[in-house]
Amino acid sequence: EVQLVESGGGVVQPGGSLTLSCAASGFTFTDYWMFWVRQAPGKQREGVAAIWLGATHYGGSAKGRFTISRDNAKNILYLQMNDLEPEDTAQYYCAAALEFSNAWYQNQYKYWGQGTQVTVSS
Repeated sequence: EVQLVESGGGVVQPGGSLTLSCAASGFTFTDYWMFWVRQAPGKQREGVAAIWLGATHYGGSAKGRFTISRDNAKNILYLQMNDLEPEDTAQYYCAAALEFSNAWYQNQYKYWGQGTQVTVSS
């Protein structure tokens, strides 16, 4: 059974930091691009960051503030988020796909997690 289990969300003040984790199981982790995707109420789903082996890609809102990484030995995906803004408030999902473009640009992910809520508020 494939599982993607996110953790690390919470409430943080503007300018604060959070690190999200996603524990993956049930598939060959190193075969997949891994993504962080977020969705705020009333807004479209937005790709935040992606990683495959040594390659990374960031959405515009994440560049310079967020860092995606993965531990292939432990099958864990991370998202370090710094300098958080109220606009970063959303449900954050971990997702997996075998190739980048269809996933990032057409939301065609093969596996999804249940999400973790990030709220940035003073």
